[in-house]
Amino acid sequence: MTNGFRDGTDDDRTDPGRSGATVAPESHPAGASTYVDPMHGMPVTQPPPPGWTSPWPGLAPARELAAGAPSAGPPASVAPHGGLGRILVIGLVAGLLGGLLGGVVGHSLADPEGSSIGVLGAPLPEADPSAPLGPVEAVAQRVLPSVVQLRVRSGDAGGEGSGIVLSADGLVLTNNHVVDEAADGASLTALFQDGTTAAADIVGRDPSSDIAVIRVRGVSGLTPIELGNSDAVRVGQQVVAIGSPLGLGGSVTSGIISAVDRAVNVGPQNGASDSTVLNALQTDAAINPGNSGGPLVDMQGRIIGVNSAIATTGGAQGGSIGVGFSIPINQAHRIAKELESTGVATRAVLGVNVAVGGEDSTGAVIGQVTAGSPAAVAGLASGEVITRVDDRVITSGDELVAAIRDHVPGDQITLVVNGRQVVVTLGSRTG
Repeated sequence: MTNGFRDGTDDDRTDPGRSGATVAPESHPAGASTYVDPMHGMPVTQPPPPGWTSPWPGLAPARELAAGAPSAGPPASVAPHGGLGRILVIGLVAGLLGGLLGGVVGHSLADPEGSSIGVLGAPLPEADPSAPLGPVEAVAQRVLPSVVQLRVRSGDAGGEGSGIVLSADGLVLTNNHVVDEAADGASLTALFQDGTTAAADIVGRDPSSDIAVIRVRGVSGLTPIELGNSDAVRVGQQVVAIGSPLGLGGSVTSGIISAVDRAVNVGPQNGASDSTVLNALQTDAAINPGNSGGPLVDMQGRIIGVNSAIATTGGAQGGSIGVGFSIPINQAHRIAKELESTGVATRAVLGVNVAVGGEDSTGAVIGQVTAGSPAAVAGLASGEVITRVDDRVITSGDELVAAIRDHVPGDQITLVVNGRQVVVTLGSRTG
């Protein structure tokens, strides 16, 4: 960083003037807490209406019973919301229902004439394994064999994520932030849908794109995922996300594509000097911590994205609020090929630093132009404002970074700079 400016091809700090939810990679720490829903105080008995008399002689009306009785105590303590609370509430309802049914059955046995327990007296229908699959069921059946759970352990600490099978002999695609600790000596294990496990090693990783490729040892006959084309994705298109949220392997959720070409700043990754900006697909399919590295697929079961981040409303470890982000598969595919063959990946560069902030203008403000870079060759100058890359509108430095990273080295692009069109051939950088 020089004089408050950051590299538009490498730096991905969000403009301070832009508001929005905090975005964080959703790797999942082991031993996630379970929470309990609130439990409320006892209900208050309502007094009888005027003129009411008890139909049960000898029993006082509720008003008389309440007279002089001690008031209800304070409500039970309230705990954060979560799954266990639902289990407790369901257990309470089940208990009440069981008592009611017990009374009904007891009455039926005592007086079988004219008594019935309705559907409880009918046999359960036979299971029909030949029933046609629904659309999401069909996708899940097709894709689940191509998804693995990844576990990273270092001593007593560790976390979980997801991975996507690329080859029958164990090549797996995931996020860099899922496996980065394994690069520092932590163990890496793949857990398959049939419950078997195998150790894995990192083949290559690219913090700037948050993509990594690993290889699982000693396996064969795996089911590779089928590739889709993220350039063909449309807003409103139905999609399915598969992975291991909160360590729950083989979980399936569905939703739609909410937006394409969304610039998302996920902060610095291990091994990167700058923050990572994704040019992401946005989806409302539920993505939670542990889904990272898993696939986002279309309704034909073809992968269109790698689930990588979620927006939260605050807190260190939030859950899905219906705003998740996936790396487009076209970008991930190119990077994964380079990682598999060389262990490193290249990215396109323009050769400018962009100003942090820029609230007073719409676009990316050029701070400094690197000598000899594609931007310098094209005549770009400090202080100019880039407002468009090809057909894509640029509203901030993050937008420019995402737009450039969506291209490959050597691509020729057309910029709109201070209202004029400038043609630039993008350069290349490794790492």
